[in-house]
Amino acid sequence: MADSSVDSTPLRLAELMAALSIATDLGMGQPMEHAMRTCIVAVRLGEAAGLSDAELRDAYYEALLRYIGCNADTYWLSSIVGDEIALRTEYAEIDTADIESTVEMVVRYIRQANAGANPQQMAQIIDQKMAELPLVTTSFFPGHCEVAKRLATRLNFPESFVQTVGQIYARWDGQGVPALKGEAISPAMLVAGLAHDAVIFYNLGGVAATTAMARQRSGGAHAPWLVEIFYERAETLLAGLDAEPTWQTVLDLEPGAQHTLDDAAFDTACEAIADFTDIKSPYFLNHSRHVADLAAGAAQEYGLPPDDVRLVRRAGYLHDLGKVGISAGIWGKSALTNREWEKVRLHAYYTERVLARPTKLAEIGALAGLHHERLDCSGYHRNCSGTMLSPTARILAAANSFCSMTEHRAHKPAYAPERAAEALTAAVKDGCLCGDAVKAVLVAAGQQAPTGKKERIAGLSRREIEVLRLLARGYTMHQTAAELTITYKTVDRHIQNIYTKINVSTRAGATLFAMENNLLM
Repeated sequence: MADSSVDSTPLRLAELMAALSIATDLGMGQPMEHAMRTCIVAVRLGEAAGLSDAELRDAYYEALLRYIGCNADTYWLSSIVGDEIALRTEYAEIDTADIESTVEMVVRYIRQANAGANPQQMAQIIDQKMAELPLVTTSFFPGHCEVAKRLATRLNFPESFVQTVGQIYARWDGQGVPALKGEAISPAMLVAGLAHDAVIFYNLGGVAATTAMARQRSGGAHAPWLVEIFYERAETLLAGLDAEPTWQTVLDLEPGAQHTLDDAAFDTACEAIADFTDIKSPYFLNHSRHVADLAAGAAQEYGLPPDDVRLVRRAGYLHDLGKVGISAGIWGKSALTNREWEKVRLHAYYTERVLARPTKLAEIGALAGLHHERLDCSGYHRNCSGTMLSPTARILAAANSFCSMTEHRAHKPAYAPERAAEALTAAVKDGCLCGDAVKAVLVAAGQQAPTGKKERIAGLSRREIEVLRLLARGYTMHQTAAELTITYKTVDRHIQNIYTKINVSTRAGATLFAMENNLLM
């Protein structure tokens, strides 16, 4: 049974990828909607350049997902420069062929990351770190391309796009990675690459700065013929970039037929995005998958309806998406300063904001953003109280805690499952976590014997909760029977059982009970 609060509108592929592009913006140190603005320019430029429909579609998605592979190896990069996100913000303005400026920037970041070293130590650190820099072209950039291609394949993009997304660091002059040159580079990549740089420089200095950059990089990073088209039409191509709403503009620009995702395709995409998230740090590998599986198993044990089980699984896959926006260097530290801790607390907020649109994602994002909340208001980022947390939120928080405890982190070794179970039980006694949610998680994790029954909250069964939801939302008994494909008499029996179990005698009383116990989520 689909809860009447759930948006049944199919999710468009473009909507999910536009949301994901916001996460890549965070990871690359760019303003939110940078990739979407790049997408607008890319489609306009592609149309002006006469790209085919298939090429234009590849350019559209390449602009959105240009950095889908760039979460890989950030732990290594941060070990050299410290805050890799800050470095990427600055590096976006540098021509990749400008080795002198690149080296100067890297050395400056190395100095900042090791500010307490004496001159002799600093010299040694710089020598050691710079000796690793060749890995950028032999491993770092190729790794991004490989990860991008694998994720694009899992997201069921056509082979033409899979090849395009693997050319992110290619240059027209052949001096990039991979070492493709000229027309060997996908037209979609040529268009999206120039559009990306155009938006960067538009932010810095408007149309004049953008056209100057294009002229300067013509024949190097970018195709001369494409630069000429851009130069001649720059005012039109860049028009309205400061206007709202970028989101709807991007969706309206999608070339060709609109692709929608059925439940199976959506679940597959969520799993791929989970891996995109967790590759940020070796400490997180497979964490989101673990949370999703454990939370879904716990939701079933708790007795929640199938729609809630599906919701909590998807929220588990996506709950840490906001971690992309926090430097890998912070995630790799054994102790955090107050300022670093404040940055860490932002990741739950980022998750919620990335998934704020459309409604189907917003429902998941609202739950996913609560994975660090606690009943006693000691959690983050909203400091919710227990009365504000639904059963799904309580389960997600408990599942995330158990998985985090049993995984190795920079500040601690992995706990044995038994020790993690003890810690969760102690958190219940302290008033931090929900006892019923923790019990369900521990059963799903194999740390507690199943109760043998699926009744929770005043003894209501899963079906009774489904009936109560419809009852509270004004469904008649006939409508409820039709919705659940059961008989009128069965509905009547369920309602009488519900009233008895929760000690009410009216629909209004049952509705308030459902609200008080967060059963309408």
